[in-house]
Amino acid sequence: MTSRVIVLKTSPERVLDDYQRLLNLVRYQEYFSTEEEILIKLNLSWTKYFPACSSQPWQLEGVVKKLLADGYKPEKILPLENKTVVTNPWEGARQNKWLSVLEKYGLKFTALPEVEWIKYPFKTKLLKLNDIFPNGIEIPKMFLGKSIIHLPTVKTHGHTITTGAIKNAFGGLLKEVRHYGHEFIHEVMVDLLLMQKEIHKNILAVMDGTVCGDGAGPRTMKPYIGNYILASFDQVAIDAIAAKMMGFDPLKIPYLRMANEMGLGNASLDQIEVIGDDITEVNFHFKTKRSFVIWGDQMLRKGFLRPFKKIALHSPLWVWAPFASNLYHDYFWYPIIGKRRIKEFAQTAWGKLFASY
Repeated sequence: MTSRVIVLKTSPERVLDDYQRLLNLVRYQEYFSTEEEILIKLNLSWTKYFPACSSQPWQLEGVVKKLLADGYKPEKILPLENKTVVTNPWEGARQNKWLSVLEKYGLKFTALPEVEWIKYPFKTKLLKLNDIFPNGIEIPKMFLGKSIIHLPTVKTHGHTITTGAIKNAFGGLLKEVRHYGHEFIHEVMVDLLLMQKEIHKNILAVMDGTVCGDGAGPRTMKPYIGNYILASFDQVAIDAIAAKMMGFDPLKIPYLRMANEMGLGNASLDQIEVIGDDITEVNFHFKTKRSFVIWGDQMLRKGFLRPFKKIALHSPLWVWAPFASNLYHDYFWYPIIGKRRIKEFAQTAWGKLFASY
């Protein structure tokens, strides 16, 4: 069967209206009941705001506004995000302007470290995560049986080449030490699909490509004005279309190829129906690069520093890694390079829209 991906060209002046149209075209109401609780999984790659790094405020507002207009109850809409060893969900929600959007519409933000996590015995045979977490995989109890809407952005990633809907579950279904999965990241991405299919009632991805990220993602990127938004119930297909728009062959990206071969979704472009605007000639010509931190992580896990992996990443000494990451990103790259790029972005129409929140 072919998969449907909705792609719309948009602009800052009409982006909220276009999100309403996007959700109508994906026919989300055929899958989501107004009586059920709906999880909205935000994407926080950096506590600080950086263009394309995390879910955009207009992306969140567009989805929330549509749900409320269609009769979904505020108390049943649950926007949430997790922490990593280098991010703080509450501070990230503030700096990325999510809290101001949620306050406007009377919704509450949930930080996943504050909810109950349980060991869940997945019936599905996973490729790697059972080996990585032999004592059991913990997931948020509130995820069980609920429908979920993912809010990723269009960007590159030093570990996975591209990142989007599938990778967004990495921050929801695994606890703080999920970086243990970096060594087998493409297999772990497939595991995330398998896990979600077992526990979620419905899975919708609503992806923002208004401002995209090129280069050393998911943080140290070059912002690129894309002016597109996407939606699909097939996480593999929407990630494949986003990869195609970025300039990659989806089937040459390991996690997409494996998911396609296992029948977990369509990554083959001839099996995906694009509805909305014509993207046949769209190619952003992105190139994935590795930041200094991701390069170091990969050298420890699979490169010449591998003999030091256990003591560096799986012993009490592992705390050096988030310290080094924060030092590099927050106190070197951000003030020297990032602020200049943010200043340039602030002069664009999208930058001015962000400032208005």
